[in-house]
Amino acid sequence: MSKTLIRGAKVLGGEPQDVLIDGGVVEAVGPNLSAEGAEVVEADGKVLLPGLVDLHTHLREPGREDSETVLTGTRAAASGGYTNVFAMANTFPVADTAGVVEQVWRLGQESGYCDVQPIGAVTVGLEGAKLAELGAMHESAAGVTVFSDDGKCVHDAVIMRRALEYVKAFNGVVAQHAQEPRLTEGAQMNEGVVSAELGLGGWPAVAEESIIARDVLLAEHVGSRVHICHLSTAGSVEIVRWAKSRGIDVTAEVTPHHLLLTDELVRSYNPVYKVNPPLRTERDVMALREALADGTIDIVATDHAPHPHEDKDCEWAAAAMGMVGLETALSVVQATMVGTGLLDWAGVADRMSFKPAKIGQATGHGRPVSAGEPANLTLVDTEYRGPVDPAGFASRSRNTPYEGRELPGRVTHTWLRGKATLVDGKLT
Repeated sequence: MSKTLIRGAKVLGGEPQDVLIDGGVVEAVGPNLSAEGAEVVEADGKVLLPGLVDLHTHLREPGREDSETVLTGTRAAASGGYTNVFAMANTFPVADTAGVVEQVWRLGQESGYCDVQPIGAVTVGLEGAKLAELGAMHESAAGVTVFSDDGKCVHDAVIMRRALEYVKAFNGVVAQHAQEPRLTEGAQMNEGVVSAELGLGGWPAVAEESIIARDVLLAEHVGSRVHICHLSTAGSVEIVRWAKSRGIDVTAEVTPHHLLLTDELVRSYNPVYKVNPPLRTERDVMALREALADGTIDIVATDHAPHPHEDKDCEWAAAAMGMVGLETALSVVQATMVGTGLLDWAGVADRMSFKPAKIGQATGHGRPVSAGEPANLTLVDTEYRGPVDPAGFASRSRNTPYEGRELPGRVTHTWLRGKATLVDGKLT
């Protein structure tokens, strides 16, 4: 493997220095490095981060290749600066056996653009009635460590308790989609002033908060780890903050769209804004930003949810829920967290690489940019400003809520174990 010298990069936003990659690892970091025969990348003050890690991605394969495949999804990931993604289990068939998770894992290996770690289902068929083969999925070649019925809530307290107890054996984690189903029947958007004015069925904040409260208490009771997917309300923030103050082993994620967008956008009836959990209020958005800044919310996860055109280009009530996010996540975080002074670039690296890798036990990812570490890296032109154009996405789907919106920052290079997957904004 050839050597690469990244010259004049701001590592985690610090002072410009050089980074030498050789043999898939970072060989040296410092000023005025040289390497005979190395390919030179002039960073010109761009920010160099560890490769991003997404703990919540929907790659749709097997079963919904019209929306996304492992190949197109990992190409989108590389375009967004990601070197590792965790693929959710709500595929067809569901990833609830060793055979299916191994299939997804091998497809990830074949893609070459990004490491793919499958997430195993908690229950058989995501039906919430019987535990899936958690141990077998962990012991498989895929080495599953994270389990989730995302898209559906593990609503039965006994099943959730049993899952938390089971994963303790191998230090796994259950990632909960917190949604009390009885409180959200027929829900179309956030329950509040806007839903009342529009006459759309409301998704109340308490439907999320009640499940989080139950599950942190269950995690405390059995001494296990629980992770809260796409936390979206100010009340949920307070529950997680309280749980952490008690020493409960809970982590939480927020999506980029919940850091930026509000339910006021639903007034357009544009189904691109239809998502689960729904876009909330401005008060919720501000609470989520503060919680991400102070560490109550541990990580940013995209909940990248690709859909074919026909599933979104329809009336609101019939539209699928979800947004693509891998290729815009870092820009949204720059706009909402860095641009507002709530996080610096070291904080971004912590929330989008170090901590998600730790939660998911992603070996070789979320590592410091220092000598001897794997060369999983991303280079970001933080001075760039431009409108989002989904026509240029690597994802198979185009259901972005940011089309035409000007966002800051652009990933120019991504390296996976020293091999460039993105060069000058173009996939290799």
